[in-house]
Amino acid sequence: MMKHRSPTMPSLRRRSVLKALTATVAWQASHQLHAAAPVNAATPLSPQAAAWRALSRVGYGPTAQLALGVHDLASAQAWALQQVDLAHTAARQPPALPPELTGFNAPLPALFEGARREREAIREIRADAPNEASPAMQTKRRQQFLTDMGPRYFNLAMLQQAATWRLYSASQPERENPLLARLTEFWFNHFNVYARKGPVRPFVGHYAVNVARAHALGKFEDLLLASARHPAMLFYLDQFQSVADGTRGRDGQTRGLNENYARELMELHTLGVDGGYTQTDVRELARILTGWTVSPRDADGFQFIARLHDSGRKRLLGQDFPRGLLGGGAGEGEESIRMLARHPSTARRVCTRLAQYFVCDAPTPALVQRLARTFVDTQGDLRLVMRSLLQSPEFWAGENRLFKTPLDFAVSSLTAVQDSMGESAATPPDRRRIGLTLAFLNEVGQPMHSWQTPDGYRFDAATWMVPEALTRRADFALALARQTPEPEFLRPFLSAATLGTIAQSPPVLRAGLMLASPDFMVK
Repeated sequence: MMKHRSPTMPSLRRRSVLKALTATVAWQASHQLHAAAPVNAATPLSPQAAAWRALSRVGYGPTAQLALGVHDLASAQAWALQQVDLAHTAARQPPALPPELTGFNAPLPALFEGARREREAIREIRADAPNEASPAMQTKRRQQFLTDMGPRYFNLAMLQQAATWRLYSASQPERENPLLARLTEFWFNHFNVYARKGPVRPFVGHYAVNVARAHALGKFEDLLLASARHPAMLFYLDQFQSVADGTRGRDGQTRGLNENYARELMELHTLGVDGGYTQTDVRELARILTGWTVSPRDADGFQFIARLHDSGRKRLLGQDFPRGLLGGGAGEGEESIRMLARHPSTARRVCTRLAQYFVCDAPTPALVQRLARTFVDTQGDLRLVMRSLLQSPEFWAGENRLFKTPLDFAVSSLTAVQDSMGESAATPPDRRRIGLTLAFLNEVGQPMHSWQTPDGYRFDAATWMVPEALTRRADFALALARQTPEPEFLRPFLSAATLGTIAQSPPVLRAGLMLASPDFMVK
């Protein structure tokens, strides 16, 4: 009997094409990224290159409709700046969620209740645990990721809905503003939480929508504070259990400070490791934030418990806390967070990260300084910082190339395939494509919402441009684009060499080879 071959496994013919293509991708992408350029002159972009840059950096790549309107440097620059205002407006509105994906963005008390019911269900069915954990049962559950899986699998359903929404919205520019989708990715990664840490799981999608997305182009201090107070962050870095030293718990045991969140708040979220703080500052900030914890019944999921707070005097970065007679309690923590958000070191760190994400792996000090000046002068107005970045010569300089991360590559591939298939914002998520994409991201080391450490993933080419990963990209592209018409709107953005290779390949492979080409992997 002939053994059934998985559609994701390439045939021998496809494998030979892949082997040659991977070598070409590795060499050409590396060559494009590191090509020499004049020291004191920016290399001008061709009209098509300018359009590709805008569409692939401000969004996740072209569609047929976008490619018609963005076709040269002038239209690319105008379109990019227009997206800042459109994204700012869109961020203040709820996302357009398909009916099957609304659960993960339910009010926080409902998410707490769902998690509680799951814990109860697990206790009730422990006798059936071996059967529930069998491979066949787990496969069945994965295939049900858009359906109601019952209270036992509430957290899994919320995780899968959130991951589906991230891929679906980012690859549907008619449904979600492309720059807003980009910035949702950036800010979620900057304020990273780990979806596989038990209590964090049901809140990850809500965090992405109501922290990263909602504040993407507002004031940085509001974004920082929203992250600090959200249950996902409170659980992830254990702030929910940080109390004044010597506090007695309900069990009679003495509890105390947990410095995890205070440390990452300064090292990663604001000042940076070289931002001028000390270990004493970390401890003082942890004392300031004692009593900040979760509240399953409150709409924002947050509460301050005064009896758990260290009400003594503290000194953070040379400033005394609490300030004045009314400066203690929860306000003490809020004031310290806003102070960190406005610090010049925070401006440099945040603007360096934005430049690495949107411009190049090693942005010039001059660019970072200009962006940081805008940040400081506007008290962290992210909309104005983004406008400054998109108007900078460095953003449009030909030598400032970027290599797509796996997530970037996957979403831009989804964008091209869905548009080539004639799908619209009204088309529901395709389960096969979503499952294939999430599996690919797991395989190449960038699992959705599951970067374990608080520093988030890196954006640079050195991290992601490795031969094995490039082979997996090509495998994914061919599997994703199976039975997909050629995305003709990509042709103007592909080199003559790439088009020549595609022309010599079987028609069934051509759409996938476009996505696996070196031109498609660089932006």
